[in-house]
Amino acid sequence: MKKKAKKSTRKSLPKKKAPSKNKSSPEKLKKSKPRKAGKPKTKKVTRKQAPKAPKIEGILLGRVQHYFPHVNAAAFKIKKGSLQVGDPLRFKGHTTDFTQIVESLQIDHVPVRKVRVGDDVGIQVKERVREHDAVYKIT
Repeated sequence: MKKKAKKSTRKSLPKKKAPSKNKSSPEKLKKSKPRKAGKPKTKKVTRKQAPKAPKIEGILLGRVQHYFPHVNAAAFKIKKGSLQVGDPLRFKGHTTDFTQIVESLQIDHVPVRKVRVGDDVGIQVKERVREHDAVYKIT
């Protein structure tokens, strides 16, 4: 086993100056200023704020509750506003962001032309959506 060398914690003392040859002028020593009482000086730290996400224009209709991959359909509940065939929608999530025009709406497997607040609606989508993606009606 190798032994570790101990580091010296002893502080080295400043070297003394040789006495001056001119004895008529005494050596001047610098005196430190007395410390003022009160708060110590601290640097002001400013933090950069994260940029805010751009606000999406439109009405938040609801959030995706389920996605059916075999028929490319999304199910969600209308929380605000109304929706009809031909309206533009935007689906926005962590990995989802696309817009499309409503081509078909269904309530309990029955095609409808218009839905209102409180309706559970199924809509055919052109891309995959995920649960909790926001559904906006573009105005």
